[in-house]
Amino acid sequence: MNDVNDVEQHEDSDLDLFDSGEETGRKRPKPRRKLVLLAILLVVLIGGGWGVYYGAGVYLGVGGYGNYSGDGDSDVLVQVDNGATITDIAETLKSMDVVRTVRAFLNASAGNAEVGNVQPGFYVMKTHMSGEAAATRIVSAASRVGNVQIKAGTQLDDTKNPDNTTKPGILSQLAAASCVTLNGTKNCVSADDVKKAVQTADPTKLGIPSWAAPAVAKADPVHRLEGLIVSGVYDVKPGTDAVTLLRSILTQSGAKLATLPQTSQDTGMSPYQILIIASLIEREAITSDFTKVSRVIYNRLAQGIPMGDDSTINYVLDQPLIRTSDENRAKPGPYNTYLNTGLMPTPISSPSPEAIAAAQKPADGPWLFFVKCDKAGNSCFAVTQAEQDENAHKAQLAGVF
Repeated sequence: MNDVNDVEQHEDSDLDLFDSGEETGRKRPKPRRKLVLLAILLVVLIGGGWGVYYGAGVYLGVGGYGNYSGDGDSDVLVQVDNGATITDIAETLKSMDVVRTVRAFLNASAGNAEVGNVQPGFYVMKTHMSGEAAATRIVSAASRVGNVQIKAGTQLDDTKNPDNTTKPGILSQLAAASCVTLNGTKNCVSADDVKKAVQTADPTKLGIPSWAAPAVAKADPVHRLEGLIVSGVYDVKPGTDAVTLLRSILTQSGAKLATLPQTSQDTGMSPYQILIIASLIEREAITSDFTKVSRVIYNRLAQGIPMGDDSTINYVLDQPLIRTSDENRAKPGPYNTYLNTGLMPTPISSPSPEAIAAAQKPADGPWLFFVKCDKAGNSCFAVTQAEQDENAHKAQLAGVF
Protein backbone atom coordinates (compact mmCIF):
# COMPACT_ATOMS: atom_id res chain seq x y z
CA MET A 1 0.00 0.00 0.00
CA ASN A 2 2.73 2.41 0.86
CA ASP A 3 4.50 1.75 -2.42
CA VAL A 4 1.38 2.60 -4.39
CA ASN A 5 0.81 5.79 -2.46
CA ASP A 6 4.40 6.78 -2.96
CA VAL A 7 4.01 6.36 -6.71
CA GLU A 8 0.82 8.44 -6.81
CA GLN A 9 2.38 11.17 -4.74
CA HIS A 10 5.38 11.23 -7.02
CA GLU A 11 3.22 11.55 -10.12
CA ASP A 12 1.25 14.33 -8.56
CA SER A 13 4.45 16.11 -7.69
CA ASP A 14 5.74 15.83 -11.25
CA LEU A 15 2.53 17.32 -12.62
CA ASP A 16 2.79 20.24 -10.27
CA LEU A 17 6.35 20.91 -11.29
CA PHE A 18 5.44 20.87 -14.99
CA ASP A 19 2.51 23.20 -14.62
CA SER A 20 4.51 25.69 -12.64
CA GLY A 21 7.38 25.72 -15.17
CA GLU A 22 9.89 24.89 -12.48
CA GLU A 23 11.27 21.82 -14.32
CA THR A 24 12.12 23.69 -17.57
CA GLY A 25 12.95 27.05 -16.07
CA ARG A 26 10.19 28.82 -18.21
CA LYS A 27 7.05 30.47 -17.01
CA ARG A 28 3.75 30.19 -18.81
CA PRO A 29 2.53 33.52 -20.34
CA LYS A 30 -0.32 35.02 -18.48
CA PRO A 31 -3.64 35.68 -20.31
CA ARG A 32 -3.45 39.45 -19.67
CA ARG A 33 -0.13 39.75 -21.53
CA LYS A 34 -1.62 38.02 -24.60
CA LEU A 35 -4.40 40.57 -24.72
CA VAL A 36 -1.94 43.45 -24.61
CA LEU A 37 0.07 42.01 -27.51
CA LEU A 38 -3.06 41.50 -29.57
CA ALA A 39 -4.16 45.08 -28.90
CA ILE A 40 -0.79 46.48 -30.02
CA LEU A 41 -0.88 44.43 -33.21
CA LEU A 42 -4.41 45.62 -33.97
CA VAL A 43 -3.41 49.26 -33.53
CA VAL A 44 -0.46 48.84 -35.92
CA LEU A 45 -2.65 47.20 -38.55
CA ILE A 46 -5.37 49.82 -38.28
CA GLY A 47 -2.83 52.68 -38.41
CA GLY A 48 -1.07 51.24 -41.44
CA GLY A 49 -4.32 50.67 -43.26
CA TRP A 50 -5.44 54.21 -42.46
CA GLY A 51 -2.16 55.54 -43.86
CA VAL A 52 -2.60 53.56 -47.05
CA TYR A 53 -6.19 54.80 -47.34
CA TYR A 54 -5.10 58.40 -46.76
CA GLY A 55 -2.33 58.13 -49.36
CA ALA A 56 -4.68 56.63 -51.90
CA GLY A 57 -7.19 59.36 -51.14
CA VAL A 58 -4.68 62.07 -51.85
CA TYR A 59 -3.39 60.43 -55.02
CA LEU A 60 -6.61 59.11 -56.48
CA GLY A 61 -9.18 61.44 -55.04
CA VAL A 62 -10.81 58.83 -52.81
CA GLY A 63 -13.15 60.26 -50.20
CA GLY A 64 -12.61 63.83 -49.10
CA TYR A 65 -8.83 63.80 -49.28
CA GLY A 66 -8.55 64.43 -53.06
CA ASN A 67 -10.41 67.75 -53.22
CA TYR A 68 -9.97 71.28 -52.01
CA SER A 69 -13.01 73.16 -50.81
CA GLY A 70 -14.26 76.55 -51.88
CA ASP A 71 -13.64 78.89 -54.82
CA GLY A 72 -9.88 79.20 -54.44
CA ASP A 73 -7.26 81.67 -53.25
CA SER A 74 -4.78 83.42 -55.57
CA ASP A 75 -5.18 84.13 -59.29
CA VAL A 76 -3.06 82.08 -61.67
CA LEU A 77 -2.80 82.10 -65.47
CA VAL A 78 -3.38 78.65 -67.00
CA GLN A 79 -2.79 77.67 -70.62
CA VAL A 80 -4.87 75.00 -72.34
CA ASP A 81 -2.87 73.56 -75.21
CA ASN A 82 -4.23 72.84 -78.65
CA GLY A 83 -5.76 69.36 -78.72
CA ALA A 84 -5.85 69.02 -74.93
CA THR A 85 -8.28 66.45 -73.53
CA ILE A 86 -10.22 66.87 -70.29
CA THR A 87 -7.61 64.71 -68.58
CA ASP A 88 -4.83 66.90 -69.99
CA ILE A 89 -6.59 69.97 -68.62
CA ALA A 90 -7.03 68.27 -65.24
CA GLU A 91 -3.33 67.42 -65.09
CA THR A 92 -2.39 71.00 -65.97
CA LEU A 93 -4.67 72.34 -63.24
CA LYS A 94 -3.19 69.93 -60.70
CA SER A 95 0.38 70.86 -61.69
CA MET A 96 -0.43 74.51 -60.95
CA ASP A 97 -2.20 73.65 -57.67
CA VAL A 98 -5.54 74.83 -58.98
CA VAL A 99 -7.11 71.51 -57.97
CA ARG A 100 -5.77 69.01 -55.47
CA THR A 101 -6.06 65.95 -57.69
CA VAL A 102 -6.81 65.04 -61.28
CA ARG A 103 -9.76 62.98 -60.07
CA ALA A 104 -11.34 65.99 -58.36
CA PHE A 105 -11.63 67.84 -61.67
CA LEU A 106 -12.64 64.77 -63.66
CA ASN A 107 -15.40 63.91 -61.21
CA ALA A 108 -16.72 67.48 -61.32
CA SER A 109 -16.58 67.50 -65.13
CA ALA A 110 -18.41 64.22 -65.65
CA GLY A 111 -21.38 64.81 -67.90
CA ASN A 112 -20.50 68.49 -68.40
CA ALA A 113 -20.36 69.02 -72.17
CA GLU A 114 -19.05 72.59 -71.74
CA VAL A 115 -15.82 71.36 -70.17
CA GLY A 116 -15.33 69.04 -73.12
CA ASN A 117 -15.59 72.06 -75.43
CA VAL A 118 -13.02 74.24 -73.66
CA GLN A 119 -10.92 75.91 -76.38
CA PRO A 120 -7.14 76.25 -76.44
CA GLY A 121 -5.95 79.47 -74.88
CA PHE A 122 -5.31 81.21 -71.59
CA TYR A 123 -7.59 81.22 -68.55
CA VAL A 124 -7.47 83.03 -65.22
CA MET A 125 -8.04 80.41 -62.53
CA LYS A 126 -7.32 80.31 -58.79
CA THR A 127 -5.18 78.11 -56.63
CA HIS A 128 -6.81 75.66 -54.19
CA MET A 129 -10.16 75.39 -55.97
CA SER A 130 -12.59 72.55 -55.50
CA GLY A 131 -13.07 70.43 -58.59
CA GLU A 132 -16.58 71.80 -58.93
CA ALA A 133 -15.43 75.43 -58.70
CA ALA A 134 -12.65 74.84 -61.24
CA ALA A 135 -15.01 73.19 -63.73
CA THR A 136 -17.46 76.08 -63.42
CA ARG A 137 -14.81 78.77 -63.76
CA ILE A 138 -12.94 77.38 -66.77
CA VAL A 139 -16.09 77.39 -68.92
CA SER A 140 -16.94 80.98 -67.97
CA ALA A 141 -16.31 83.48 -70.77
CA ALA A 142 -14.93 85.94 -68.22
CA SER A 143 -12.08 83.56 -67.38
CA ARG A 144 -10.65 83.40 -70.89
CA VAL A 145 -8.02 86.04 -71.70
CA GLY A 146 -5.55 86.70 -74.49
CA ASN A 147 -8.02 85.83 -77.23
CA VAL A 148 -8.22 88.03 -80.32
CA GLN A 149 -10.40 87.54 -83.40
CA ILE A 150 -9.08 89.25 -86.52
CA LYS A 151 -11.82 89.88 -89.06
CA ALA A 152 -11.07 89.84 -92.75
CA GLY A 153 -10.43 93.29 -94.17
CA THR A 154 -9.07 94.74 -90.92
CA GLN A 155 -5.85 96.70 -91.19
CA LEU A 156 -3.07 97.21 -88.66
CA ASP A 157 -4.02 100.78 -87.70
CA ASP A 158 -7.37 102.05 -86.42
CA THR A 159 -9.75 103.44 -89.04
CA LYS A 160 -12.47 106.07 -88.99
CA ASN A 161 -15.98 105.00 -89.83
CA PRO A 162 -18.33 107.29 -91.80
CA ASP A 163 -20.04 108.27 -88.53
CA ASN A 164 -16.65 109.32 -87.09
CA THR A 165 -16.50 106.38 -84.69
CA THR A 166 -13.24 104.46 -84.50
CA LYS A 167 -12.86 100.92 -85.72
CA PRO A 168 -9.99 99.28 -83.77
CA GLY A 169 -7.22 97.95 -85.96
CA ILE A 170 -5.24 94.77 -85.39
CA LEU A 171 -2.63 96.50 -83.25
CA SER A 172 -5.25 97.97 -80.91
CA GLN A 173 -6.99 94.60 -80.69
CA LEU A 174 -3.68 92.95 -79.87
CA ALA A 175 -3.00 95.50 -77.14
CA ALA A 176 -6.43 94.84 -75.62
CA ALA A 177 -5.80 91.08 -75.72
CA SER A 178 -2.56 91.60 -73.80
CA CYS A 179 -4.45 92.77 -70.70
CA VAL A 180 -4.84 90.54 -67.67
CA THR A 181 -5.79 91.25 -64.06
CA LEU A 182 -4.18 88.96 -61.50
CA ASN A 183 -4.84 89.44 -57.80
CA GLY A 184 -6.15 92.95 -58.35
CA THR A 185 -3.24 94.16 -60.52
CA LYS A 186 -3.94 94.89 -64.20
CA ASN A 187 -1.13 94.47 -66.69
CA CYS A 188 -1.41 95.63 -70.33
CA VAL A 189 0.77 96.53 -73.29
CA SER A 190 -0.26 99.81 -74.90
CA ALA A 191 -1.20 100.10 -78.57
CA ASP A 192 1.62 102.65 -78.94
CA ASP A 193 4.15 100.09 -77.70
CA VAL A 194 2.85 97.55 -80.19
CA LYS A 195 3.08 100.10 -83.03
CA LYS A 196 6.63 100.93 -81.99
CA ALA A 197 7.56 97.25 -82.07
CA VAL A 198 6.05 96.93 -85.57
CA GLN A 199 8.32 99.69 -86.82
CA THR A 200 11.53 98.96 -84.92
CA ALA A 201 11.77 95.23 -84.16
CA ASP A 202 13.71 92.98 -86.51
CA PRO A 203 10.91 91.47 -88.63
CA THR A 204 12.91 88.29 -89.27
CA LYS A 205 12.83 87.65 -85.52
CA LEU A 206 9.08 88.23 -85.29
CA GLY A 207 8.13 84.99 -87.01
CA ILE A 208 7.29 86.30 -90.49
CA PRO A 209 7.59 83.78 -93.35
CA SER A 210 11.01 83.77 -94.99
CA TRP A 211 9.45 84.40 -98.42
CA ALA A 212 8.01 87.69 -97.14
CA ALA A 213 11.27 89.00 -95.70
CA PRO A 214 12.67 90.73 -98.86
CA ALA A 215 9.46 92.71 -99.50
CA VAL A 216 9.05 93.56 -95.81
CA ALA A 217 12.62 94.88 -95.70
CA LYS A 218 11.83 97.33 -98.52
CA ALA A 219 8.48 98.52 -97.16
CA ASP A 220 7.66 101.58 -95.09
CA PRO A 221 8.13 100.52 -91.43
CA VAL A 222 4.60 101.71 -90.60
CA HIS A 223 3.03 99.32 -93.12
CA ARG A 224 5.62 96.56 -93.46
CA LEU A 225 3.71 93.92 -91.45
CA GLU A 226 0.35 94.63 -93.10
CA GLY A 227 -1.39 91.54 -94.45
CA LEU A 228 0.93 89.08 -92.69
CA ILE A 229 -1.66 88.60 -89.93
CA VAL A 230 -4.43 86.85 -91.80
CA SER A 231 -7.98 86.67 -90.51
CA GLY A 232 -8.77 84.13 -87.82
CA VAL A 233 -8.80 83.45 -84.08
CA TYR A 234 -5.56 83.81 -82.15
CA ASP A 235 -4.42 83.30 -78.58
CA VAL A 236 -1.60 85.38 -77.13
CA LYS A 237 -0.24 85.20 -73.62
CA PRO A 238 -1.38 88.25 -71.63
CA GLY A 239 1.12 90.15 -69.56
CA THR A 240 3.99 89.79 -72.03
CA ASP A 241 5.82 92.57 -73.87
CA ALA A 242 4.93 93.99 -77.30
CA VAL A 243 7.60 92.08 -79.23
CA THR A 244 6.53 88.77 -77.68
CA LEU A 245 2.90 89.51 -78.56
CA LEU A 246 3.76 90.27 -82.17
CA ARG A 247 5.98 87.20 -82.46
CA SER A 248 3.19 85.01 -81.10
CA ILE A 249 0.50 86.19 -83.51
CA LEU A 250 2.81 86.38 -86.55
CA THR A 251 4.08 82.85 -85.89
CA GLN A 252 0.52 81.55 -85.67
CA SER A 253 -0.44 83.41 -88.84
CA GLY A 254 2.69 82.15 -90.59
CA ALA A 255 1.57 78.59 -89.87
CA LYS A 256 -1.71 79.33 -91.68
CA LEU A 257 0.28 80.57 -94.68
CA ALA A 258 2.74 77.68 -94.68
CA THR A 259 1.46 76.20 -97.96
CA LEU A 260 1.18 79.51 -99.83
CA PRO A 261 4.48 79.13 -101.74
CA GLN A 262 3.35 75.77 -103.10
CA THR A 263 -0.24 76.76 -103.92
CA SER A 264 0.88 79.96 -105.67
CA GLN A 265 3.36 78.36 -108.07
CA ASP A 266 1.07 78.43 -111.11
CA THR A 267 -0.19 82.01 -110.68
CA GLY A 268 2.79 83.88 -112.05
CA MET A 269 2.88 85.77 -108.75
CA SER A 270 5.09 85.44 -105.70
CA PRO A 271 3.45 84.37 -102.41
CA TYR A 272 3.77 87.95 -101.14
CA GLN A 273 2.11 89.34 -104.28
CA ILE A 274 -0.74 86.87 -103.76
CA LEU A 275 -1.24 88.38 -100.29
CA ILE A 276 -1.33 91.88 -101.82
CA ILE A 277 -3.94 90.85 -104.38
CA ALA A 278 -5.97 88.99 -101.73
CA SER A 279 -6.01 92.02 -99.44
CA LEU A 280 -7.25 94.20 -102.29
CA ILE A 281 -9.98 91.70 -103.17
CA GLU A 282 -11.02 91.62 -99.51
CA ARG A 283 -11.48 95.38 -99.35
CA GLU A 284 -13.16 95.76 -102.75
CA ALA A 285 -15.77 93.00 -102.92
CA ILE A 286 -18.10 90.61 -101.16
CA THR A 287 -17.20 86.92 -101.10
CA SER A 288 -19.43 85.91 -104.01
CA ASP A 289 -17.57 88.35 -106.30
CA PHE A 290 -14.03 87.52 -105.14
CA THR A 291 -12.94 85.45 -108.14
CA LYS A 292 -14.30 87.92 -110.70
CA VAL A 293 -12.61 90.90 -109.00
CA SER A 294 -9.44 88.82 -108.95
CA ARG A 295 -9.74 88.40 -112.72
CA VAL A 296 -10.12 92.17 -113.19
CA ILE A 297 -6.89 92.70 -111.23
CA TYR A 298 -4.98 90.13 -113.27
CA ASN A 299 -6.30 91.54 -116.55
CA ARG A 300 -5.31 95.09 -115.65
CA LEU A 301 -1.86 94.01 -114.48
CA ALA A 302 -1.33 92.11 -117.72
CA GLN A 303 -2.29 95.15 -119.80
CA GLY A 304 -0.42 97.69 -117.68
CA ILE A 305 -3.62 99.55 -116.73
CA PRO A 306 -3.75 101.31 -113.34
CA MET A 307 -6.18 99.43 -111.12
CA GLY A 308 -7.91 102.60 -109.90
CA ASP A 309 -9.12 101.24 -106.55
CA ASP A 310 -10.46 103.61 -103.93
CA SER A 311 -9.52 101.18 -101.17
CA THR A 312 -5.81 101.80 -101.77
CA ILE A 313 -6.29 105.57 -101.51
CA ASN A 314 -8.29 105.14 -98.31
CA TYR A 315 -5.68 102.80 -96.85
CA VAL A 316 -3.17 105.57 -96.20
CA LEU A 317 -6.00 107.83 -95.00
CA ASP A 318 -7.11 105.18 -92.46
CA GLN A 319 -10.70 105.37 -93.60
CA PRO A 320 -12.81 102.59 -95.14
CA LEU A 321 -15.07 104.82 -97.26
CA ILE A 322 -16.18 103.57 -100.67
CA ARG A 323 -15.55 106.77 -102.65
CA THR A 324 -12.57 109.10 -102.61
CA SER A 325 -12.20 112.74 -103.55
CA ASP A 326 -10.55 114.06 -106.71
CA GLU A 327 -7.98 115.76 -104.48
CA ASN A 328 -6.93 112.51 -102.75
CA ARG A 329 -6.82 110.59 -106.02
CA ALA A 330 -4.47 113.22 -107.43
CA LYS A 331 -1.92 112.91 -104.61
CA PRO A 332 1.14 110.88 -105.64
CA GLY A 333 2.10 107.98 -103.42
CA PRO A 334 3.00 104.29 -103.52
CA TYR A 335 -0.61 103.26 -102.73
CA ASN A 336 -2.27 105.48 -105.34
CA THR A 337 -3.54 102.93 -107.87
CA TYR A 338 -5.15 105.69 -109.93
CA LEU A 339 -1.73 107.09 -110.83
CA ASN A 340 0.46 103.98 -110.57
CA THR A 341 0.46 100.75 -112.51
CA GLY A 342 1.25 97.45 -110.87
CA LEU A 343 0.65 96.34 -107.29
CA MET A 344 1.02 98.30 -104.08
CA PRO A 345 4.21 97.75 -102.02
CA THR A 346 2.32 95.88 -99.27
CA PRO A 347 -1.10 94.36 -98.64
CA ILE A 348 -3.73 96.81 -97.38
CA SER A 349 -5.69 94.55 -95.03
CA SER A 350 -5.94 91.16 -93.39
CA PRO A 351 -7.08 88.72 -96.10
CA SER A 352 -9.39 85.77 -95.55
CA PRO A 353 -8.72 82.23 -96.81
CA GLU A 354 -11.43 82.82 -99.43
CA ALA A 355 -9.71 85.96 -100.73
CA ILE A 356 -6.35 84.17 -100.86
CA ALA A 357 -7.95 81.31 -102.81
CA ALA A 358 -9.50 83.80 -105.24
CA ALA A 359 -6.15 85.51 -105.71
CA GLN A 360 -4.65 82.15 -106.64
CA LYS A 361 -7.44 81.08 -108.96
CA PRO A 362 -9.36 83.96 -110.58
CA ALA A 363 -12.49 83.36 -112.61
CA ASP A 364 -12.24 83.26 -116.39
CA GLY A 365 -13.42 86.45 -118.08
CA PRO A 366 -12.45 89.56 -120.09
CA TRP A 367 -13.53 92.15 -117.48
CA LEU A 368 -11.45 95.25 -116.89
CA PHE A 369 -13.88 97.16 -114.67
CA PHE A 370 -16.18 96.62 -111.73
CA VAL A 371 -18.25 98.82 -109.44
CA LYS A 372 -20.49 98.14 -106.48
CA CYS A 373 -23.93 98.49 -107.97
CA ASP A 374 -26.36 97.73 -105.13
CA LYS A 375 -26.58 98.27 -101.39
CA ALA A 376 -26.00 94.56 -100.75
CA GLY A 377 -22.44 95.03 -101.99
CA ASN A 378 -22.73 93.13 -105.25
CA SER A 379 -20.51 94.35 -108.08
CA CYS A 380 -21.32 94.87 -111.73
CA PHE A 381 -18.54 93.97 -114.18
CA ALA A 382 -17.68 95.51 -117.51
CA VAL A 383 -15.27 95.12 -120.40
CA THR A 384 -15.38 98.67 -121.76
CA GLN A 385 -15.33 102.11 -120.16
CA ALA A 386 -18.79 102.80 -121.61
CA GLU A 387 -20.21 99.74 -119.85
CA GLN A 388 -18.48 100.79 -116.63
CA ASP A 389 -19.99 104.27 -116.86
CA GLU A 390 -23.44 102.78 -117.32
CA ASN A 391 -22.99 100.50 -114.31
CA ALA A 392 -21.80 103.44 -112.23
CA HIS A 393 -24.90 105.42 -113.23
CA LYS A 394 -27.10 102.53 -112.13
CA ALA A 395 -25.27 102.44 -108.81
CA GLN A 396 -25.91 106.17 -108.28
CA LEU A 397 -29.60 105.70 -109.01
CA ALA A 398 -29.68 102.84 -106.49
CA GLY A 399 -28.20 105.15 -103.85
CA VAL A 400 -24.98 103.19 -103.47
CA PHE A 401 -22.92 106.39 -103.65
